[in-house]
Amino acid sequence: MIHVAILGFGVVGSGVAEVIAMNEKQLEKHLGEPIRVKKILDVRDFQNSPFADLFTKNADDVFEDEEITVIAETIGGASIAYDFTKRALSRGKSVVTSNKELVSRHGVELMQLASKNHCIYLFEASVGGGIPIIRPLHRCLAANRISKVAGIINGTTNFILTQMTESGADFDTALAEAQAKGYAEKNPSADIDGIDAGRKISILASIVLNGAYVNSDLIYMEGIARVMQQDILYAKFLNAKVKLLAIFLHPEGKENSAIVAPHIVSCDEPLAVASGVFNSIMVKGNAIGDVMFYGQGAGKLATASAVVGDILDAALHHDRSAHITTWYHSEKPVLGRHEASKVKALVRVSSDTTDSIIDSAFPGVFYERLDGIVDNESAYLIGTDGLLTEEALDKNIQKIPGFISRIRIY
Repeated sequence: MIHVAILGFGVVGSGVAEVIAMNEKQLEKHLGEPIRVKKILDVRDFQNSPFADLFTKNADDVFEDEEITVIAETIGGASIAYDFTKRALSRGKSVVTSNKELVSRHGVELMQLASKNHCIYLFEASVGGGIPIIRPLHRCLAANRISKVAGIINGTTNFILTQMTESGADFDTALAEAQAKGYAEKNPSADIDGIDAGRKISILASIVLNGAYVNSDLIYMEGIARVMQQDILYAKFLNAKVKLLAIFLHPEGKENSAIVAPHIVSCDEPLAVASGVFNSIMVKGNAIGDVMFYGQGAGKLATASAVVGDILDAALHHDRSAHITTWYHSEKPVLGRHEASKVKALVRVSSDTTDSIIDSAFPGVFYERLDGIVDNESAYLIGTDGLLTEEALDKNIQKIPGFISRIRIY
């Protein structure tokens, strides 16, 4: 019998309990023995829950129970969840989680602690919710040198941008609708400022680099609050959509780079297919080429299915590594300077801006002018020849008297 404990009975935690109960017989076939939730730790009362007899408010009931070998941490955040995860791993209990903040901030320590105590720390659900991406990067694509990971990996911002595109809503209206539907928190900053996506791409980047830790604090992040209907209109003219992309580039012989920012994405790009709260992640390998992962990036049962998948792996490989390469702090910088990265952008300007002004601001850089799309302004596609750097873009747009805004092009 495999005994499991769940820490936190919120959306994901309750989903984990439901999935295990719902698919009990199927899970037993995979494991070769029965599996059941023995304890659920939460400070709240759930008297009407079908799992009411499993609840405890005493952490010792979980950590001192030698029968419990796998713990699902679904508390979230990086305070109590961090303390509980360390306590579990220190006692040789494997931990699985959907907590991207905890993984991106403390993954090195927690994976090394798991290795030291001959147990496992798994986090498939931390990036794509129900979309399998961690395990494929470690296993299915292990024969490849991965040169790029790019994705729409935050459902809240994708819903907001989809509403702005399809209904013509402005940002504030679309955000309010996302909050009303429960897709956005009352304080949505982690989503709309790109922080959530930054944590997720840091996890994927650390895997691509075979465990060399990429701190999300080092990743350039730009949110969607400044995206306007004018940006949407230009994107539509270009047969494209505005999406918040998280991108990690690992070019051979060159510096790595990572960014989270709104981009204009051509409708011909597979990534653009993701609308609403759906996510899409593109991985480029030198043997397989482009591979895309698509599906629900969040949701109760979708995320819980990934957590339970990790529970199975942890149970099957309890005293040896399931598929995770232990992370470490690299002695060399893992990311190059953001300012040196190449960029393409759509730059919006007042309609009286002339080509000679752009020539002066961006000498020797290819551009294309767009007129008649938005009243009283024009736009320039700049850097499409691949020569423009982030530093030059930010510096030189300040030389344009009629500059309005800029948005990157994927």
